[in-house]
Amino acid sequence: MTRTILLGAVALAACAQTPSPATDIPAANDPSGVACKADALTDLVGQPASAALGATAMERAGARTVRWIQPNSAVTMDFRFDRLNIMLDDKNAVTSFTCG
Repeated sequence: MTRTILLGAVALAACAQTPSPATDIPAANDPSGVACKADALTDLVGQPASAALGATAMERAGARTVRWIQPNSAVTMDFRFDRLNIMLDDKNAVTSFTCG
């Protein structure tokens, strides 16, 4: 019986451990790295989606990656300081830019 209690206590202790905050934050979300800035992209709203527009927007925003988001699309909720989100309408025209 003592052995059963001991094994139960060990199992509970293993479940109670939480990861350190350093392991909870992916390296890509390091705020000291590249941070996206979408404020200066308003002149590109209304433009049709294209690889050239994505490259221009990414460079001007200082982003490392681009995510195109069409209406009613499922997207992950992870936040990345270095990612530019380009929102599109149903005709693939840009409606807005956000970072994250």
